[in-house]
Amino acid sequence: MTLTTLLTGGSFFEGPRWHQGHWWVSDFYRGQVLQVSTAGEETVVLEVPTQPSGSGRLPDGSLVLVSMTDQRLLRWDGSELATYAALAPYCGGLLNDLVVDAAGHVFVGDFGFDLMAGGAPGPASLKRVDPDGTITVVAEDLLFPNGMVITADGGTLLVGETLGNRYTAFDLAPDGALSNRRVWAQFGPEPTGTTTEEVLGQLVIAPDGCTGDAEGHVWAADAVGGRAVRIAPGGEVVDEVRAPEGLGVFACALGGDDGRTLLLCCAPDFLEHARRPVREAVLLTTTVAVPHAGRP
Repeated sequence: MTLTTLLTGGSFFEGPRWHQGHWWVSDFYRGQVLQVSTAGEETVVLEVPTQPSGSGRLPDGSLVLVSMTDQRLLRWDGSELATYAALAPYCGGLLNDLVVDAAGHVFVGDFGFDLMAGGAPGPASLKRVDPDGTITVVAEDLLFPNGMVITADGGTLLVGETLGNRYTAFDLAPDGALSNRRVWAQFGPEPTGTTTEEVLGQLVIAPDGCTGDAEGHVWAADAVGGRAVRIAPGGEVVDEVRAPEGLGVFACALGGDDGRTLLLCCAPDFLEHARRPVREAVLLTTTVAVPHAGRP
């Protein structure tokens, strides 16, 4: 596949979403939420010094956004940015990515441990924030819950476990209840290392930011493989897009007018001390055959 450069000069791009003719993307260490046109024109929409990440749209169209370092969800209605939910009591590490269902239930995960300080990997939970503000832990013992997809029929939630070599699936009810937890894709044995370095060395695919398509497959950034992979139900990798030499892929999204543009968030690595002082992150695009479906 041919890759085209859409935007350069980021610190670390994450949480890409397509919305009303534009890409929306967070830049961790510049502390910004950006709107990017299909011509690569960048507009800073929000300044979020507490490190923005995953985002979604509530039923009223407002933006809900992860604020990583203070473990909050923020809501932006187009004019005012306010706290939507305070999740620090439910987190073992930085708040991370999210997905919103059709009824406005927000599902969000956290790291589970202090990744950037080299902490020992540990399990994390998945939280649900309801439209009335109620916070519920809906799943535990996830190994770095990260990018998530809700299938096109709204009935299944897929959660990428970056340090677990897998995707885990749940049946998703209209009221936001999760049930029937199961493995949707297993890429290798569950890692057994006691340090982040050991665990990373045992990963076959480290699913990061992801997106669903109309055939029920998932395009996932492979955080240790320098690529995005298209995964069939059950775990077979049926396609891949490799980043240019020296770059990793840490999130992806399908969008464009026909849903067939695959956007890749790329950087040399994910380490804060290496990414924060430089501007080496890029957004790349390519075209795929099967269009977007589901959420985000």
